[in-house]
Amino acid sequence: MKEYKVINWKQGLTGNNKRLEDTLNQYAQSGWRVCHLAEHTARIVFERDKNR
Repeated sequence: MKEYKVINWKQGLTGNNKRLEDTLNQYAQSGWRVCHLAEHTARIVFERDKNR
């Protein structure tokens, strides 16, 4: 079974790529992987196995 997490990415002007990279790496360390990135709404959907 899978579980999902949705976050809204707040884009800023300075350091945006670095902040996004740090956020993605932080979720990856917790077992999450990106399964969808909504470009126009800046929404990121993560998934992971629920029984991990």
